[in-house]
Amino acid sequence: MSAVLKVVNRVLLGIVGLLLVALGGSVLAVGLGAPAPSWWLHGGRHDVLLDEAERTRWRDEGWWWPVVIAALAVLVLLLLWWLVAVLRRRRLAEVFVDTGDGDEAVLRARALETALAREAGLPDGVEKARVRLTGRRGVPRARVRLRLEPHADPGSALDTLTTGALAHARESAGLTRLPAEVRLRSVKHHAERVS
Repeated sequence: MSAVLKVVNRVLLGIVGLLLVALGGSVLAVGLGAPAPSWWLHGGRHDVLLDEAERTRWRDEGWWWPVVIAALAVLVLLLLWWLVAVLRRRRLAEVFVDTGDGDEAVLRARALETALAREAGLPDGVEKARVRLTGRRGVPRARVRLRLEPHADPGSALDTLTTGALAHARESAGLTRLPAEVRLRSVKHHAERVS
């Protein structure tokens, strides 16, 4: 998922969440007897949300139904786009491998993830490595998480990963490029009392 899509996703989720919390909290507060806020649509706790006059006010206007239908259609299309964008992030099932003779073979993505994680976890200072392949079958992207021991140098761990495991995976699969997002996390050891 691209960075722009991540930002749009988080902003939309934040706005929708804030609106729902504000509206739901206000309805709950007014329903429990709290005074209605100044921006509240109704006067008190026993007021209905939409009375008959409000529900039928625009029914006879010629522009009302086309606007409602168009707005709902745009909303449905935006929500479908959002859903497709979120679902496309999932893990790859297979990767196309260039065999060198003009043909292509298919490699299970989990096998490549396992091999990458094993090699990435070999160097001294790396406690655990996790790899996930995303993207498309012909152009995979690697998401690597390294858990480093306290004495490990993050710079050398990253350099070893890029020149070692990632380069080997790219070469063995015949990929021209293998972009990777690497997250490093250090293991924290707690002090223990020695007697």
